[in-house]
Amino acid sequence: MSDVDVERIAELLNERNHIDEKIAALIQRPMTSGHLGEWIAAQVFGIELETSAVAAAIDGRFTSGPLRGRTVNVKWYLKREGLLDVTERTELDYYLVFTGPASPAASSRGGVRPWCIESVYLFDAKQLLVELRARGVKIGVASSVRAAQWKTAEIYPRASNPILAVAPRQAELLRLFALR
Repeated sequence: MSDVDVERIAELLNERNHIDEKIAALIQRPMTSGHLGEWIAAQVFGIELETSAVAAAIDGRFTSGPLRGRTVNVKWYLKREGLLDVTERTELDYYLVFTGPASPAASSRGGVRPWCIESVYLFDAKQLLVELRARGVKIGVASSVRAAQWKTAEIYPRASNPILAVAPRQAELLRLFALR
């Protein structure tokens, strides 16, 4: 790597820091995929976020519709690799998961993780735990979720999961985050 490459990386990071500052000012939390995903979920799906961003297992509660009052943990994975961070906390009702493009869990060397939302999934937390335990899957960070489970949980762009219907305006807002 040359000095020119180092200088260019520093310049790009400086630009990114300015953008992150602007986003943080809007969402009132540091710019990370976790915080931004929670904010987007709150805006699109009517979720009241916990006042503390470090609340164990729960990011917020649905404020309307069939899931009103139910707890939710929001995830945003820039690629869908079949993995989900899962907790055994019993107070959690649902995982709302935003993902970018599907991709095998493989080396990231030479790849990119674009900031986009291509799909949204809603998993029943208790049901998912039962299914994962039945398969002997380790519960925790990067638990392996089968492709069929992802397909059944999808609420956007395909409406496979009837528990939460995505309204036309919600779909319109989610499309703003698609790759262009």
